[in-house]
Amino acid sequence: MDFRWRPYVPVAQRRRKAARAVAKLARSGTPLSPVTAGRGAIARTFWGKAWCENLERYSDYSNRLPRGRAYLRNGSVIDLRIAAGSVTAQVVGSSLYRIEASISAVPARQWQGIARDCSQSIDSLVELLQGQLSTSVMERITRPGTGLFPTPKEISFSCSCPDWAAMCKHVAATLYGVGARLDAQPELLFILRKVDAQELIARAGEGGPPVRRSPSAGRVLGASNLAEVFGIDVAGPAATPPPARAPTKAGKQTPPRRKAKKASPKGKVTRRAGR
Repeated sequence: MDFRWRPYVPVAQRRRKAARAVAKLARSGTPLSPVTAGRGAIARTFWGKAWCENLERYSDYSNRLPRGRAYLRNGSVIDLRIAAGSVTAQVVGSSLYRIEASISAVPARQWQGIARDCSQSIDSLVELLQGQLSTSVMERITRPGTGLFPTPKEISFSCSCPDWAAMCKHVAATLYGVGARLDAQPELLFILRKVDAQELIARAGEGGPPVRRSPSAGRVLGASNLAEVFGIDVAGPAATPPPARAPTKAGKQTPPRRKAKKASPKGKVTRRAGR
């Protein structure tokens, strides 16, 4: 077996090769869902970063992850799809390789523990998916081993490349691609682990009143802003009607009481004639 290092391939050449593969598959009518990541961090949002940090926490993957990052940044992951319990991808290397990764569902007892621990603090699916909840809640959801992210023993994978390593660089690029995809679609994590994010919201308040945060003043829309954003007329507060006059014995309203005239220079109040 030849263990010599393969010659270095410049980044520009890798990108051109990936672009040619995309064009060829597009001509054949094959739909693609590529993953792109530029220089710097692979992921930029809470869920994407947390997924990548979880991968890097496991020494099982440490040797191959750097090559996987490079492949992802080069545009080599030309197709990536996340479904319930599985990730499939096509990655351009020396040839076009197909990757399949199976990821176990979150055990029922573990999921119930997550839901129970977070029940008093999650009352908005939007806040959950945007990672805007308290640090303690997000720490619980992403806790190694007992959170939502899979451990190495819960991940099995295969690649059509001839690499003999347990995890080849194409698989590593695929797993990093999941983190990049979660940047835009964090709900895919719940689909991948076969759990329902709505269940966390449905259990809000169990064991005590939910912990709610009032929106900051900058997040509250006024009537004029609502009308501008949603294209509707927002009525202002109704004017308070004047108090009704008390009726007289004959059924007529009493005339309004006349205001007293200002005091005369001599200190007397002038009145109308005939009063």
